[in-house]
Amino acid sequence: MAEERTEPTPTPQVSEVYLSDQIQVLEGLQAVRKRPAMYIGSVDERGLHHLVHEVVDNSIDEAMAGFCKNIQVSLNPDGSVTVADDGRGIPVDVHPKYGVPGVELVTSRMHSGGKFEHKMYRVSGGLHGVGLSVVNSLSEWFEVRIHRDGKEYRMRYARGQKAEDLQVTGAAEGTGTIITFKPDSQIFETIAFDYDTLAARLRELAFLNAGLQILIVDKEHGRGDVFQFQGGIKEYVKWINRAKTPLHPDPIYLAKQSDGVQLEVAMQYHDGYNESIFTFVNNIDTKEGGTHLIGFKSGLARAFINYAKENKYLKGDDSLEGDDVREGLTAILSLKIPDPQFEGQTKMKLGNSEVKGIVESGMYEKLTEFFLENPRVAEVCIQKAVLASQAREAARKARELTRRKGLLDGFNLPGKLADCQERDPAKAELFIVEGNSAGGSCKQGRRREFQAVLPLRGKILNVEKARLDQMLKNEGIRTLIQAIGAGVGEEFDVSRVRYHRIITAADADVDGQHITTLLLTLFFRYMRPMIEAGYVYISQPPLYKIRKGKDLYYAYSEREREELGKRLGDKGIVYQRFKGLGEMNADELWETTMDPDRRMLKQVTIEDAASADALFSILMGEAVEPRRQYIQDHAKEVVNLDI
Repeated sequence: MAEERTEPTPTPQVSEVYLSDQIQVLEGLQAVRKRPAMYIGSVDERGLHHLVHEVVDNSIDEAMAGFCKNIQVSLNPDGSVTVADDGRGIPVDVHPKYGVPGVELVTSRMHSGGKFEHKMYRVSGGLHGVGLSVVNSLSEWFEVRIHRDGKEYRMRYARGQKAEDLQVTGAAEGTGTIITFKPDSQIFETIAFDYDTLAARLRELAFLNAGLQILIVDKEHGRGDVFQFQGGIKEYVKWINRAKTPLHPDPIYLAKQSDGVQLEVAMQYHDGYNESIFTFVNNIDTKEGGTHLIGFKSGLARAFINYAKENKYLKGDDSLEGDDVREGLTAILSLKIPDPQFEGQTKMKLGNSEVKGIVESGMYEKLTEFFLENPRVAEVCIQKAVLASQAREAARKARELTRRKGLLDGFNLPGKLADCQERDPAKAELFIVEGNSAGGSCKQGRRREFQAVLPLRGKILNVEKARLDQMLKNEGIRTLIQAIGAGVGEEFDVSRVRYHRIITAADADVDGQHITTLLLTLFFRYMRPMIEAGYVYISQPPLYKIRKGKDLYYAYSEREREELGKRLGDKGIVYQRFKGLGEMNADELWETTMDPDRRMLKQVTIEDAASADALFSILMGEAVEPRRQYIQDHAKEVVNLDI
């Protein structure tokens, strides 16, 4: 046969003459539609939900300014979303410079708004004046209604273009803004909102703004929640710690205002070993920390160390370090700042240099006052830190011992690991497999060029109930640390992770899910940057092999099995139910679980670290009642139950 040849596509020639008529200007909101990811990060589910956050943030700014008490978010049956508040209402008068109503400016012009000179908003989360205009441009249609001066005003857009001028539609009581929009299916990969994702963020905002009432309603499915917390971040800490055993019943609450910065801290110690500190600036979750977190840690340590010395809690060679005073601590740090400066890859790290000193001195002053006024609580907290100091020394010795054996640095790889040939982490995968049987099949079926396999015998230690020194005595955990090669805990270095796809491959039954949860708990508590970098995945093995004649199919859920049965017809179909990965041969494991072109993987992400922290405590902690309640609340979500 003659080889088919395709004529190459001519390469466009770049003009050597660069004149002004070659410069393209995208007018109005066209630039947003052309490059949406520049403004909302992505056009997947995360970017879709970001639209709602942008609109809600404007209502939150009204609340922080003291003019809004109620916000309602409604998911409508037609796929649109309505965000309503009882704030002052967006201005409707004509702007003296631009000659159009204020509402038209903020909904259709980039970098417009009342947040730049701090005359209308002293602090705000919407900093750049792009929120409503971006949402408008990325919506199939966008409608804003405003209640002001006893009237209701309305304006509509279609894909960022004005469809109706501002007009009075009738009388109205009170003040407020109601925005309804439908995301554009031409822009987004999906336009289906997830109720739980939105509810988690709205709950967080209600915690951070004491007394503010936020409602969310899913009108199509009849769901709804009301979030209102008079105790603010104190209640937030108690909610996170609801499955833990607190060492003092009420969270410690500290507040101070200095140089225009409002500092709020709520903190509570529990009998566990993990520290959980969540930081916010103007209601923005600063996941990467920053100067405020540095100041918080320094002020906390100073207050503890000085109080312990003055009250003779330290004996002999005892000493306290920062890690000691944060063991078993859950804390919320919330700042309100006029001009926050964010840095870092995701712009979630505070960079204001002056904030470090303000937070450090505020923490030291207010926590010292609290300890002097509450000596019993101070004693409990100090004793916890002293015990942590003693355990730290034991953990240091354990680390030194394991490091001498090469067990923390990846230099001495475990014998059970079937490593891959690829040395570029970005191209390498590690499958963590339950049991030697499945491990053997995975090793045979893998592509050794880029796929490594690590079989684990049984369940690893539950790190939710163990200190680091106990963890390092556990063979399964040491083996995992060796294979990943980036250390553990405070010393974990994500740049040294040897595989950028770390895939848990456990059976689909209850035991397999428990093993997966144990692994995720270890990663979340002691290797969290690995999750944040997007390196952790959960494999989805099939439940059924379905054969009809010479054709072979796999079903990953009962619903898929039923749909395949209807499509193929019941006659001549043979179903094989997989009880576990160990039942599959090497070819089947490759086809269903390991082949990059056919497998199903779920990437593990942390959208809400506080909710994740609380969930791991519920699932893996000592308290039985919160776990029972969680199972009851989520029983309807179970897809595959293997008893």
